[in-house]
Amino acid sequence: MFKKVLVANRGEIAVRIIRACRELGIDTVAVYSEADRSALHVRYADEAYLLGPAPARESYLRADKLLEIARKCGADAVHPGYGFLAERDDFAEACEEADMVFIGPKPSSIAAMGDKAEARATVIRAGVPVVPGTEGMGNMTDEALLAKAPQIGFPLLIKATAGGGGKGMREVKSLEEMPDLLQSARREAESSFGNGNVYLEKLVEGARHVEIQILADTHGNVIFLGERECSLQRRHQKLLEEALSPAVDDKLRKAMGDVAVKAAKAVDYVNAGTIEFLLDKDENFYFLEMNTRLQVEHPVTEMVTGIDIVKEQIRIARGRALSYRQEEVRFNGHAIECRINAEDPYNNFMPSTGRITQSLLPTGPGVRVDTGVYPGFEITPFYDPMIAKLIVWGETRAQAILRMRRALEEYRIVGVKTNIPFHQTMMDSHRFMGGQYDTRFVEERFSMDEAGEGKQSHAETAAILATLVAHRETERSANIVNRNERDASNWRWVGRWERMHR
Repeated sequence: MFKKVLVANRGEIAVRIIRACRELGIDTVAVYSEADRSALHVRYADEAYLLGPAPARESYLRADKLLEIARKCGADAVHPGYGFLAERDDFAEACEEADMVFIGPKPSSIAAMGDKAEARATVIRAGVPVVPGTEGMGNMTDEALLAKAPQIGFPLLIKATAGGGGKGMREVKSLEEMPDLLQSARREAESSFGNGNVYLEKLVEGARHVEIQILADTHGNVIFLGERECSLQRRHQKLLEEALSPAVDDKLRKAMGDVAVKAAKAVDYVNAGTIEFLLDKDENFYFLEMNTRLQVEHPVTEMVTGIDIVKEQIRIARGRALSYRQEEVRFNGHAIECRINAEDPYNNFMPSTGRITQSLLPTGPGVRVDTGVYPGFEITPFYDPMIAKLIVWGETRAQAILRMRRALEEYRIVGVKTNIPFHQTMMDSHRFMGGQYDTRFVEERFSMDEAGEGKQSHAETAAILATLVAHRETERSANIVNRNERDASNWRWVGRWERMHR
């Protein structure tokens, strides 16, 4: 039994983990940078400790400081959340050496599957189909990658071997542009994950991005919790996720799930993880990578299965068997998650920073909001711009779309620009409603122009109303009110009159 868990993360995922621990009767410890001193996860935790300056490399990526705090506060375990140190095998190993449980996979599994190139080589040996690329070749120099690229064929992707979330990823259309893109990808990977190694992968055009959620315990049990549709992306960053996928039927779901379980068993995997696939137009699927951590989009799986994945992570880390067998996993209804980011969809999704002055969250049946902000919280340029995850559930996909429309309409954030209008436009897209989209849909066949025209008309209306209000206030301020000739108010005069006529 854990008595105290240190949450080595920030934002909404830290809040999510703290809530799960609280329901299990476990004390929690938060860590924060100087920029997050007043963050919500700091307020929710039982204890909180300062890590360091705002930049992640000086705070949330400092494994030595995190372990020092964990020892100081007497934590039994460390939950890494996602991002930062979640997929660092050296951090997981350091936790074990410090006699603290790492709530996640074993260091050996992270090393085998967390390194994307090594993961590809591992699953190939297990007989899992993969997208053609530089699998099994280790860390390659730029010269070696440039020589290999024409053999793979263009277009292709440069991908960071560590981490995820689109960081350190670049699309290459020709050999001439590849050297600069290699350097750019390495720099971003080094900045985000402390590891600048990259590999190459063939770009499968017209494909969907479908991932399988798995859970594995220390007793040899491995199950899958269905799939998530993650094809709606921009610059390789996921924007919206669904469970289950409108492109996957029961037969294909079982086939993909069985392969995911096979891939997990190939590295003796334990705890929660995600096997990501590319699904082509002919329903052929290829192993893409494995995320050896909790996923941002895990709530949609929780909504359709009723399984609390974070609690299962904690139970598995305590040595308990899975709470469910594969035949007990049932799928009920449909769930959609919209990532609410601080960015301007009308200005090439430029990040928006500032202080949130008002936040009105949507509520009602089938609506869930995972967030780490509140009115008065400041969005800084140091971290991911995600403000919240808006998740809805419906008995059918159509009902879930209607519910998401309603929830987006209710959601009010003042102080920074958000991508809520983007999601509203997406909910009205006929191709989205029909489930007819792939990983290139947002960048190639989706436009905010129509919504932009509506925004412009609203802006003009607002400007006219503001002018009229300003004019009225100016006129009122110019009025001169003369002092009443009486030396008292009308109420006092009435009182005097009544006393005189008694």
